Amino acid sequence: MKQNLTWILLVLLLLATASLSALRASYLAPLKSLSAPQLFVIESGSSLGTIARELKAQNIVSNIRLLKLAVRLLGTADAIKAGEYRLEPGLSMADLVALLVSGEVVQYRITFIEGWTLSQALAVMTGMDALEHTLADTNAAQLASLLSLDLDNPEGMLHPDTYFFTRGTSDLDILRRARDRQQQILDELWQTQASSLPYKSATEALIMASIIEKEAGVSSEKGHIAGVFVRRLEKNMRLQSDPTVIYGLGVGHTGKLTRADLNTMTPYNTYRINGLPPTPIALPGTDSIKASLNPLPSDYLYFVATGDGRHKFSATLEEHNVAVNQYRRMQQENQQHDNKPISGQNLQCGNDE
Repeated sequence: MKQNLTWILLVLLLLATASLSALRASYLAPLKSLSAPQLFVIESGSSLGTIARELKAQNIVSNIRLLKLAVRLLGTADAIKAGEYRLEPGLSMADLVALLVSGEVVQYRITFIEGWTLSQALAVMTGMDALEHTLADTNAAQLASLLSLDLDNPEGMLHPDTYFFTRGTSDLDILRRARDRQQQILDELWQTQASSLPYKSATEALIMASIIEKEAGVSSEKGHIAGVFVRRLEKNMRLQSDPTVIYGLGVGHTGKLTRADLNTMTPYNTYRINGLPPTPIALPGTDSIKASLNPLPSDYLYFVATGDGRHKFSATLEEHNVAVNQYRRMQQENQQHDNKPISGQNLQCGNDE
C-alpha cells in the first residue's frame, strides 16, 4: 500500500512538472496571433482583468488565465502603465507583460517648419488623429490668452521644431511646449544682442526675425538681410519687404504680387507703413533670431533675388536698380524658355519710390 502511494505521488509530481513546463513554454513562445504589428491601448485606471479581457477580445492573447497568473506571480499587476503600445510579431506573453510594465508607449511626432505661419501649424495638427483636438473654434486672441501671451495674435510665438507626444495629448499642450521653447530661446539670445539695436523689446526682435526667415533663401545670408533691415530702421527708411505685404493680404493673396498689392494699405505693408509690422509674420527659427540680434555690419541698404535662392546686396539705389534690371531680364528669359509666368514675390527689398 505504501509503495502504491509513493508511485501515485511520483506520477502526480511528474504530471505537475509537465504541466508547469508546458505553461512555461506557452508563456515564452511567440504569440501566434501577432502576424503583423498591432496597436493596443490601455485606458487609465484599467484593472488587470479588464486588460486581459481586452487582449483576448482583440485576439492578441488566447490564454488570459496564464497571463493573469504570471502577472500576479511576478507582482506586477499594479505596475502596468496606461497608454498605447505597439505589439510586434515574435512577441511572447513574457515580452508583452514586460512591455506593458515598462511604459514604452508609442511616440508620435509633429514638426513645425521654419517660415510656416501659425495657420499652417494649426492645419497640420488638425490632421493628426493621435492628438486631442480642443481648439476648433478658437480665434487668434483666445489662443494667445490660452498660451498666456500678452498679445492679440500669437503668430511667430511657436518655435519651429519636432515635438514628440503620446496618443491623447492635446493640441494646446503641443502649442504650449512650442511657445515655451520659443520664449526660452528668445530670452537667452536677447542677452547676446549687439549694442544700439533699434528694438524696443524682444518681441520686436522676433518680428524682425520672422521677416528675415521669410526673406532668406539660404541661411548664410540671414546676417546681411538683418543688417539691411536694421540700417533701414536706423535711417527711418521703410523696410519694403514683400513677405510682409503677402502676410497682410492674407487669404486674398493669389501668389504673385502686383503694384496694386504694394499699394494696398494693411498694418503689415512695409511699403506703406514706417517701422516694423505689429506682429511676426511667420515662425522664425533660432538662426533668424540670432541674425536679428546680431546683424552683420556693411553699408548695404538693398537686396534683390538672383534666381538661385540667393540675393544681390547693394549699398546705393543706383546699384540696386542695376541688379533689379538684371534679375528682370533673367526672369523674362526664363519665362520665354519655360513659357510660364514667374511669381514676383520675394523679389527685393527697397525701391524707394
